[in-house]
Amino acid sequence: MFYWLAELSDKVSFLNVFRYITFRTGGAVVTALVFVFLFGGPIIDLLRLKQGKGQPIRADGPPSHLITKKGTPTMGGLMILSGLFVSTMLWANPANPYVWIVLGVTLSFGIIGFYDDYLKVTKQSHAGIAGRTRLIAEILIAVIACALLAHLGKPPIATSLVFPFFKELTVNLGWGFLLFGAFVIVGAGNAVNLTDGLDGLAIVPVMIAAATFGLIAYLAGNLVFADYLQIHYVAGTGELAVLCGAVVGAGLGFLWFNAPPASIFMGDTGSLSLGGLLGTVAVAIKHEIVLAIVGGLFVLEAVSVIVQVASFKLTGKRVFKMAPIHHHYEQLGWTEPQIVIRFWIVAVVLALAGLATLKLR
Repeated sequence: MFYWLAELSDKVSFLNVFRYITFRTGGAVVTALVFVFLFGGPIIDLLRLKQGKGQPIRADGPPSHLITKKGTPTMGGLMILSGLFVSTMLWANPANPYVWIVLGVTLSFGIIGFYDDYLKVTKQSHAGIAGRTRLIAEILIAVIACALLAHLGKPPIATSLVFPFFKELTVNLGWGFLLFGAFVIVGAGNAVNLTDGLDGLAIVPVMIAAATFGLIAYLAGNLVFADYLQIHYVAGTGELAVLCGAVVGAGLGFLWFNAPPASIFMGDTGSLSLGGLLGTVAVAIKHEIVLAIVGGLFVLEAVSVIVQVASFKLTGKRVFKMAPIHHHYEQLGWTEPQIVIRFWIVAVVLALAGLATLKLR
């Protein structure tokens, strides 16, 4: 909405500043932060009133959670998504199709997560949406998004897998790009979902990844910077930096309430949608492999679950004391703040490693 003010710059020269993505990204951060900070308290009060007993706590999880986290409301993702959408609508270019595609995936995944949270709260059980049904819905949404992104992009790069450590190495996946892109989006959504198990554990790495991909999107969407860094230029994707800025702002506002001891949990409403957002941005700007580096913490959490399940089914033995891996460290005696802060440090290091790929070509 504010982007249109730039059209009046011929009359008021100051309004030309609204053309700049960097300025609008900063505005998006502040707007989302203030929105969530102002409305977070009332939203929590409403959710606590509606949910009663709050999010059900796993009986087979760490015993301390049954005491420290019992009665805490969930669906905090509603706070993040509301701040994210309001801020993006105000500061992003509404004519940019990439913004709408990413928002579409975010909203769709958010609806799936919300319904899953709703079933868990109302039944006071961990049995939400059937796993297969949920996965099919996510894949359909992701495939549609990838088809739209392929249509917008410039062939053949639009359907190609780009390798970050080489200047020209790409593999044209053709129609296989739809499946690959969907795998990235769905995988990112569920990996972030698995990471959301301790107060503040998921939201900070999400903000770090969003800030990183906001910068990469800005560079990939700028012909001069993309040419200098020898990364593939994707026209129009620079506007995704504004959306990523909104994620950072909304995440900071949410962290105020999610800091230990959490007043509210993100729930699948937030974790699934934010993971889907990161995955879609990565696919749009052709940095899917870099997402695996920047989001390496999420990958580690997901792999720990896969390894644990596979090992138990094949051998009857568990590799970790408990999965996802953050619970493994709880069982080893690490305190919750130790795990959370150390995982934040890992997320920062991985983000720096991901940014380093911009020059390793």
